Amino acid sequence: MMIASGALALFLLGDAVVRASWSQMMLLAPWVLLALWLVYELSFSSFVRIDDSGVVVQNMLRRTQFGWRRVRDIDMRWQLEFALDDDRTVTAFGGPTRARPPKPTRSDREDGGVRVPAGLRDLTEIRDRWDGAQGADVDAPIRRTWDTPALVAIGVIAVWAAAAVAVVNIG
Repeated sequence: MMIASGALALFLLGDAVVRASWSQMMLLAPWVLLALWLVYELSFSSFVRIDDSGVVVQNMLRRTQFGWRRVRDIDMRWQLEFALDDDRTVTAFGGPTRARPPKPTRSDREDGGVRVPAGLRDLTEIRDRWDGAQGADVDAPIRRTWDTPALVAIGVIAVWAAAAVAVVNIG
């Protein structure tokens, strides 16, 4: 989706240069880039990164980092959730999700196998990582920060859009 959105943005900006001029493209660019930024934030910026020292959860513009000792429980309602020792729950928008069990295939019916949904397999792997790390020295504090590069990008786009509006209104 991001590749298609980027290609569309390039096409629109290139078309503005061909049909109008570079100055017209510069006036249109912040609006196209704003749409591209929104696609990125809504579709791709959220993630969960797990390692031996702890977890990083980014939900759009907000990032939360914590060590394994800070985790009281890991569960999955609709999405992966970490219950922390400060009585807050961090829901991971970019992590595994609960889904319906997959439909059995012919080979499943023949051998009596049961297919486990991918989200539940991921939850099991994360819980195993957490269980294995509880004896290690993984006492990182809970840090909540903002996604600075994304905020800088939207700030630049907003200033550019305001300047474009001012230029159009002056001319």
